Amino acid sequence: MQLGIRLHDVAGATLEEKLANAKAQGFACGHVALSKVISQYSVADSALTPGLAMYIKKQFSKYDLDIAVLGNYLNLANPDPQKLAAIQKRYMTHIRFAALLGCGVVGTETGAPNEEYRYEPACRSEEALDTFITNLKPVVRYAENMGVIIAIEPVIRHIVYNPKRARQVLDAIASPNLQIILDPVNLLDESNAADHREIIQEAIELLGEDVAVVHLKDFKVQDGKLLSMGAGMGEMDYTGLMRFIKKEKPYIHATLEDTKPDNAVAARLFIQKQWEQA
Repeated sequence: MQLGIRLHDVAGATLEEKLANAKAQGFACGHVALSKVISQYSVADSALTPGLAMYIKKQFSKYDLDIAVLGNYLNLANPDPQKLAAIQKRYMTHIRFAALLGCGVVGTETGAPNEEYRYEPACRSEEALDTFITNLKPVVRYAENMGVIIAIEPVIRHIVYNPKRARQVLDAIASPNLQIILDPVNLLDESNAADHREIIQEAIELLGEDVAVVHLKDFKVQDGKLLSMGAGMGEMDYTGLMRFIKKEKPYIHATLEDTKPDNAVAARLFIQKQWEQA
């Protein structure tokens, strides 16, 4: 694995400070959500110029860090046509920017059929899935034109809530430029956490060939609710996931989530030990 971290979980007020701290903590790559990492200048669509891309690329190169994921977690099932058009434009801008950055993937979750991006039972409907696929297609076609991978991340409270739904999206769009960010904890809630080993195995069987990036965090069920946290702090069994990565995904970008600056190194060392023992 090439272990990395979300840069908005790293100490520092600027991108440059965060990169220096990520390198000092032993990470090899970063997950970048522009609006969460950069506040000293604009990251609006019009600001994502070739010059800015090359500046950011130089900063990563300075610390010998890869850009694993350019995150753009917006709602591609927004029912408002004008807002949806702006969201699709934002994705296409990120895809063009990623091509200049030399970034691994543009990452997205899969939305909800409302403007608030909140869970409702309709998230699990076939209509919501069809809407998401329809709205994702032009974004994927643009990614094909730009030579960029866009990767969807299944999340239990979004439209693509399990591995089977993710497989449906991949098969419906049928593009080599559409792949998967696998975050096992995002497939869990308090109702299925006890079965997490089987759920991880199902995800590997259905989606493994298309997994481009792995997100790593942990969970525990407390007072009847599932809480996510840094790797090594909860109840997750990483054995199956680590064996999959070790055998099938050499040098994959694997980024930590839900860490804090004071526990990120411990989480990294924990994951490295899990990989070595797999």
